[in-house]
Amino acid sequence: MSVLPRYVSSSSTLCATRWRRSSHSTAANNCVETAQLSSGLLAVRDSKNPQGPALLFASAAWSAFVRALRADEFAGLH
Repeated sequence: MSVLPRYVSSSSTLCATRWRRSSHSTAANNCVETAQLSSGLLAVRDSKNPQGPALLFASAAWSAFVRALRADEFAGLH
């Protein structure tokens, strides 16, 4: 089993990537952006630092995280 990379140190290394931002985000630039990579991984970066690092997730892992957020499974965690 191969180990997938978990991050890239600079989002600028992800060439020809179309970054998407939530429609719920504000003009204050305080959100994250996501991009589907040709490898099948999903990249996530801080919109305030578009050249900064990006975390990489398997699509299934990101989908499970979003489902947990919607189900409020993280309520009470600080």
